Amino acid sequence: MVFSSLSFLYLFFPLCALAYYAGKNRVWRNSVLLAFSLVFYAWGEPKNIALLLLASFVAYAGGLWMERLKERGCSRGRRAVFWAAVVLLAGNLFVFKYLNFFCDNLGGLLGQALPVPRIALPIGVSFYTFQILSYVIDLYRGETGLQRNFFYLTLYVSFFPQLIAGPIVRYQTIEEEILHRRESLADVTAGAKRFIVGLAKKVLIADNVGGIAQLIYQGDPQVYGSLMLWLAALAYALQIYFDFSGYSDMAIGLGRMFGFHFLENFNYPYISRSITEFWRRWHISLSTWFRDYVYIPMGGNRVKKSRWVLNLLAVWGLTGFWHGAQWNFILWGLYYGVILLAEKLFLGKYLAKWPKALQWVYAMFFVLLGWVIFNITDFTQMAGVLGTMFGFVPTQFTAMIAADTSIVRGLIYIPLGLVCAFPVLPWVKARWARLREGGPNLRSALALTVENALCFALLLLSIIYILSAAYNYFIYFRF
Repeated sequence: MVFSSLSFLYLFFPLCALAYYAGKNRVWRNSVLLAFSLVFYAWGEPKNIALLLLASFVAYAGGLWMERLKERGCSRGRRAVFWAAVVLLAGNLFVFKYLNFFCDNLGGLLGQALPVPRIALPIGVSFYTFQILSYVIDLYRGETGLQRNFFYLTLYVSFFPQLIAGPIVRYQTIEEEILHRRESLADVTAGAKRFIVGLAKKVLIADNVGGIAQLIYQGDPQVYGSLMLWLAALAYALQIYFDFSGYSDMAIGLGRMFGFHFLENFNYPYISRSITEFWRRWHISLSTWFRDYVYIPMGGNRVKKSRWVLNLLAVWGLTGFWHGAQWNFILWGLYYGVILLAEKLFLGKYLAKWPKALQWVYAMFFVLLGWVIFNITDFTQMAGVLGTMFGFVPTQFTAMIAADTSIVRGLIYIPLGLVCAFPVLPWVKARWARLREGGPNLRSALALTVENALCFALLLLSIIYILSAAYNYFIYFRF
């Protein structure tokens, strides 16, 4: 089930909200969220519920055991339990996401196929595994408290707003809110508006610009030429941003409607003036996860230079590999690792002296190339696309339009995406807020009415697009 589906908007969410607010008891409300979260996950893949519950139980039992050994002063035993839990959880992710990849590549090296069954990837396994690992690691470090209630820990893992595609929520972020949150009308209202904005990002922009990239990459590069392939890279950049940040907005908005406050996952990454800045703004929950649980424990930058270089490249290789069991994702991660390494070693000090506009052009150039590597899994096709992008191949507009006229219709959404990729909305909101300053008065009441009317109109427009759309899939569900 996806947030932008009619079954979610008209059935699942209304029933969940009604059941949730039908009772005031915290146990009742948490039970409703847990039950609906499990239904949400089981909607598409019911058999994988057992896998999610088993992973939650490993963290729960491991946490209790570690706490008991800590009370007894048995540090070695506690460390052994910790590593056992980490290996079991990471091993589960490896088997379901990466085993086929390793066997296929090993079989290629040996010259024969290995008799390993095809294992389907459980949806959301990368996200919820990283959440569970963060709980186990933080508990071992003493940075979060033990959750003695298995059902509440399972609620943290399976909470439907962030279960499938993040953001990756650390237990310490919502530890207190599981039992002591306070719902309010202000939070419900703000959450609903955030959800509507995220829904509009997804169905009005991401789905429409995504078709452009798909059509061009499926066609003949010699027909589309260099110009259209650069346009395809731009279209995919907008698609993946509005698709994923839209999902994060919806997840944050839904969580807030139930009293949970998740951290931000995107901060207008396409205004970045360096690749370092881009990764401070893009998929913040993932980059901070790798920083805190992989890079810093490896020694970070507090080691000799050769080891630091290895640490950085290893972390970015793993970051790429997290996205999928394909070589292009590993290449994509290392691509960013090399650029970040260059910025930290020498390029950054020169970059800082450039005009800001030139810094932005530099960053977006490498980001667009990165999305080409990320998007195309076939290296032969990737090489052809990149070669055409830099080959000054003219576009055969007549043949292109004859092949599919929908690409022309899709082009109108690119300017909308470009405008919305910049912090225009916060600028408008800041000035709109001035109209509502000074407490209740005619001006603030009128401003609030207009704001609510615009949100309602945006919701209706999004639903109209959902009803007419043939494409409604979140990119990050693949990971």
